[in-house]
Amino acid sequence: MGLMFYGGTSDAIWIEDRALAHLKVVIATKLRRNESFTLSWRHPDGSGRSTIWLHPAIPLRFVFDEPEPPPLSPEWITAMANSANSSGGISLVPEQVDPGGSTQP
Repeated sequence: MGLMFYGGTSDAIWIEDRALAHLKVVIATKLRRNESFTLSWRHPDGSGRSTIWLHPAIPLRFVFDEPEPPPLSPEWITAMANSANSSGGISLVPEQVDPGGSTQP
């Protein structure tokens, strides 16, 4: 399980390493363009959901459990990037794998 720290708080947002690696690519791209947006996710324990406003001026740190980065799915990154450009912002959803073997968001 990876961690994302946002702002000056020591409270961590727990996200599975593979999902966090994909999310990092999308977030870094948006923030590098000086764009702000929201990120929403469901709590791992099923207790609800959260949304944060991401802004380039607010500190952000990613911490991964695994020492090696996972292979990335361009389709999942594209799906997250498309949602980041919508008024609803990024919704972190599980990666979908179709029976034919290709990975889809």
